[in-house]
Amino acid sequence: MPFVKVVKNKAYFKRYQVKFRRRREGKTDYRARKRLVCQDRNKYNTPKYRLVVRFSNKACICQIVYSEIVGDKVMCCASSTELGRYGLKVGLKNYAAAYCTGLLCARRLLKKIGLDSVYKGNLTYEESDDEGSDDEEFEYSAETKTCQGGANGKRTYYVEELDDDQNPFRCILDVGITTTSTGARVFGALKGAVDGGLDIPHGEKRFPGYDRDAKEYDADVHKERIFGEHVSEYMKYLIEEDAAKYATHFAAYEALEIGADDLEELYQEVHKSIRADPTAAEKKEFSPDKSFKRMKKISIEERKAAVEAKRATLLAEQEEDEDEDDDDEDEEDDE
Repeated sequence: MPFVKVVKNKAYFKRYQVKFRRRREGKTDYRARKRLVCQDRNKYNTPKYRLVVRFSNKACICQIVYSEIVGDKVMCCASSTELGRYGLKVGLKNYAAAYCTGLLCARRLLKKIGLDSVYKGNLTYEESDDEGSDDEEFEYSAETKTCQGGANGKRTYYVEELDDDQNPFRCILDVGITTTSTGARVFGALKGAVDGGLDIPHGEKRFPGYDRDAKEYDADVHKERIFGEHVSEYMKYLIEEDAAKYATHFAAYEALEIGADDLEELYQEVHKSIRADPTAAEKKEFSPDKSFKRMKKISIEERKAAVEAKRATLLAEQEEDEDEDDDDEDEEDDE
């Protein structure tokens, strides 16, 4: 029978079991979470680490998280709102900012656990060949770098080079309920974390520049995204086609005197600054405003005394009104 009437009677609602709260709210995909959290028993309670990438209304947030019975524990956190310390104060949600946030999270974590000097990731700066020069030459490739290792030498590590004494920090990408379309910003954060030195299993099929028909990956297209070339091209387009929209759309860029040709150099400096000092800023001590004083709690005797004082005041006012009325009546009788 193709069409059957759905009967929702008393028996149906008595047996109805609601979904988990975060599933009802559309926040958690429990089918995916089960596979992200469950660990093999022969790992002896070793945590399974996740790189959690989320986008809020104004920022990109990356966290290294592991799960316990009581809940998730956060090892390290980085937000794109911190990028202002490194020179990036505008455009905190685009692909390039997501890359910077992932890079910051990776370098911060490795410094915390003491692997920052062992696994430096995909270095983007090399010393200049000119003798006596302190300049640094910029060289970057968005190609995926892997190496083989492990007990049998067949395990794939997604780092440039494997250290003999210490394995890289491995975690898996957690995108939540985000649609994993090709070129999505979550993969920008993934690329930043991998370039920062984390070992995250991934492929190239969802990176910008991958051609599904030809099954080829163009790393130069991905590199342009990482350094904000798409934003630069849109800025140039608006300057020529709609200057009024450019003035409103890129007002923050104009206030900081950032032009369309300045973005690549800006992101290069941000990456360099992150690698130089990825530590989080110290939290400022909270100093509450003490100008507002709360009322002191009064005892029952004081409250009764206040009531009696108000009552006496009202009675006195009534007597005064009555005296005034009597005086007015006497004046009218005399007239």
